Amino acid sequence: MNKKDIFFIGLMLFALFFGAGNLIFPPFLGMEAGESLWPAILGFIVTGIGLPILSVTAVALMDNGVRSIGDNVHPIFGIFFAVIIYFAIGPFFGIPRGANVAYEMAIAPFLTSTTQPYSLFIFTTLFFAIVFWLSLNPSRMVDRIGQLLTPILLVAIAILCVSGILQLNHPLQPATEKYANAPFFKGFMEGYLTMDTIAALAFGIVVVSAFKLRGVQEKTVMLRSTVQAGLIAGIGLSLVYISTAIVGAKMATVGTFTNGGDLLSSAANQLFGSGGKLLLGVIVALACLTTCIGLTAACAQFFTEIMPKISYRIYALMITIFSFLVANLGLNQIISISAPVLAMIYPLAIVLIFMSFFHRFYMGSRKVYGGALLFTALFSLYDGLTAFGVQTDWLQSTLSWVPFFSVGLGWVIPALMGGVIGWGIDRIIGLTDPQYRSL
Repeated sequence: MNKKDIFFIGLMLFALFFGAGNLIFPPFLGMEAGESLWPAILGFIVTGIGLPILSVTAVALMDNGVRSIGDNVHPIFGIFFAVIIYFAIGPFFGIPRGANVAYEMAIAPFLTSTTQPYSLFIFTTLFFAIVFWLSLNPSRMVDRIGQLLTPILLVAIAILCVSGILQLNHPLQPATEKYANAPFFKGFMEGYLTMDTIAALAFGIVVVSAFKLRGVQEKTVMLRSTVQAGLIAGIGLSLVYISTAIVGAKMATVGTFTNGGDLLSSAANQLFGSGGKLLLGVIVALACLTTCIGLTAACAQFFTEIMPKISYRIYALMITIFSFLVANLGLNQIISISAPVLAMIYPLAIVLIFMSFFHRFYMGSRKVYGGALLFTALFSLYDGLTAFGVQTDWLQSTLSWVPFFSVGLGWVIPALMGGVIGWGIDRIIGLTDPQYRSL
């Protein structure tokens, strides 16, 4: 495989991942983690980069998109799981969040209290009108803008971060209560919010298709090339995460910020004045626009495939309208709603991704998959309900004895136990015939 092709596919993967969440969460983490910055950002990188790379590799291994991962449990579950993934990265959270980050960084910093009340509504009306129009034929427009915009955005972020690291001399503050204990595991949980692991389940097929167009057919070459492309994307994302987190940590004494977009805009204003803030805001807004167009197109294409009676155009319109309504809740509200949902989805996705790598060792037994997911679901449900603020004292007292429960990873050991129990049941009742298991 040509190294140049791998490099450019790696850049393409970086561009697919690089969206709103990649910008707003690391600086906010840095601000809150303070002196615990390094273990916190390391945990964030594990879920924000390591797991997405594994996710893309898993899709390359299964070679049939996001549905193939869920089909290992059952075809009905495969459809259900894929629908949830596309809703999450699309109209429920991913697309509205992108629109809000564009607003927070390009419009909100220049508004006064008298002009702000209806500004989000006006902005999102125009934003989603453009998203719908371009999503009807997105390929050329998104590719051209993306190829031009991603390097410009990276240069702008690099200038901002290098200047911030060199010029902001504020000492790191003590970690907030959130990061006072087990900062690595807290950063690990915060990495869920990027949504890149579940997005990678949808984007993975794009990478596989890109390699196939370049003549890669052999499975081992496909896996090796996918991992190499993932590492290229991961290096780029790591540099962005670490540098923006350092800027966030150094901005902690400057003021109070409600989200990472607000923080980065303030940093740009402090370092370069209103001109720098405006330039960064416009570039980020355009980057978010292309991401939202791509996600709208991907979601509309997926639903057209599973329910072809409705046209792609109608799906794109419905996704755009729903995203517009959610976007007007505001960025902080979207984050607060998405966090509990992602707390429930992520453990299931992680378990499915890891299990796909060992699929052949237990001959794809659905009982192994089912046991692991059943035990995982109990803990992910608890995490989601807790994040929603639902009182679950009785459930906590039942589950709290499990290792890693206190740091939000109580599902790890039960997932292993569930898989082993499923394997044991499979062996005991003699279901070792793959044809029988596939019924």
